[in-house]
Amino acid sequence: MPRYLSLVRVDESTAPPEGPSPELMQRMGELIEEITKAGVMLDTAGLTPHSQGKRVRWEGGRLSVTDGPFTESKEVVGGYALMQCKDMAEAIEWTKRFLQTHEEYWTVTCEVREIAEG
Repeated sequence: MPRYLSLVRVDESTAPPEGPSPELMQRMGELIEEITKAGVMLDTAGLTPHSQGKRVRWEGGRLSVTDGPFTESKEVVGGYALMQCKDMAEAIEWTKRFLQTHEEYWTVTCEVREIAEG
């Protein structure tokens, strides 16, 4: 069965400064448990704030490392999910359910892509 990576992008201007609510974390935990029991979830995690990250870039034959935060980023990668699904449609359905765990003031986008095998 194919594997899919869902990159969770969060618009930090709509996210509460204190982070996700306890209710959101409970809903998310319940859904992750369901996805795991269904044999779909292979791995998932949230990421530390982008202010703690680094960008490593290769350009013009030279490497550079830039410390976060990255001022040009409105939307940052806040986490990921690695799923094994029968097809893209199933991966999208699980992703929709994940997005719906969030309160309406959040702006969250998931980019779902099949992992190239071989």
